[in-house]
Amino acid sequence: MFERLEQIESKYEELNQALASPEIVSDSSRYQKAAKAHSELQPVVEKYREYKDLTRGIEESKALAADETDPEMLAYANEELGKLEERLGQVEEELKVLLLPKDPNDEKNVVLEIRAGTGGDEATLFAAEIFRMYNRYAESQRWKVEVLSASESGVGGLKEVIAIIEGQGVYSRLKYESGVHRVQRVPQTETQGRVHTSAVTVAVLPEAEDVDIKIEAKDIRIDTFCSSGPGGQSVNTTYSAVRITHLPTNTVVSCQDEKSQIKNREKGMRVLRARLYEMEQQKQQEALAKERKAMVGSGDRSEKIRTYNFPQNRVTDHRIGLTMHQLPEFMDGRIQPMIDALITHFQAEKLKEQSAAVA
Repeated sequence: MFERLEQIESKYEELNQALASPEIVSDSSRYQKAAKAHSELQPVVEKYREYKDLTRGIEESKALAADETDPEMLAYANEELGKLEERLGQVEEELKVLLLPKDPNDEKNVVLEIRAGTGGDEATLFAAEIFRMYNRYAESQRWKVEVLSASESGVGGLKEVIAIIEGQGVYSRLKYESGVHRVQRVPQTETQGRVHTSAVTVAVLPEAEDVDIKIEAKDIRIDTFCSSGPGGQSVNTTYSAVRITHLPTNTVVSCQDEKSQIKNREKGMRVLRARLYEMEQQKQQEALAKERKAMVGSGDRSEKIRTYNFPQNRVTDHRIGLTMHQLPEFMDGRIQPMIDALITHFQAEKLKEQSAAVA
């Protein structure tokens, strides 16, 4: 590990010099490439330098303690030594996480798809609340949310909503949200006060770029139609809504959010690329499934990942066994503690896999 860290630090210094070179500065393409590589290495190098500073501090503290005769000063020196050694252990673990292979999708925008599942009207109401929850979280992260299509229910809920979320590191934060979200509560329409269970499915897809997925013109069929709103009333009388069918996979995407057919087509193609990209990823993951038995859950959307229990004011993530008792705050978008816990858990699983592979 430390040999690799020395190589990374050496590469970082080379990039530092390159970024100050007039030759690189004058070439915007080369400069951007070098700046990106520099920023990716910076967290690792800073952490490694902290590790080296702590190591030096420990050696100095040990030397001072060996020469100290005053009992009070010796006790102080040993206390400081204990703190430095504890921090050194933490930094070493943090370095191991930083050296884990990066998910190439982590910095991508996402296509968020939420659909009401079992539970009728109550499920559509919960789908709308889940979408609001992610909206509020996105606001706190200064991300941009753009609705591509939405289908409302008669009670003001959402049968389905598809949106693109744009911002820094969106996929890295939301990628563990895919799955079945279950709600337990007394519906507003329930006269006898009985708790009902409903569910919605959430899919978080990394947005694919043109370089990720190439779609041939011959492989798609585009149909246009008049967009319509709740209850079937016409929103506009022009054929602005677009339905795109990817013929080889029979994947269908509809978009009618914009009044312009061209804009609806652009948005529809973004969703189609994301879905085809996910299909490719799933094929690769299935091929590696036997090697990943140590992972908790497969991430398959048929799995129940989380339960929101309103009578008991708790939300539980079943993959990591974490229960939080601030459900109103959670539904208001304050989900960062849960996201942090999920990231920490799955990083620890990757570390275990890496250690097992080395052994």
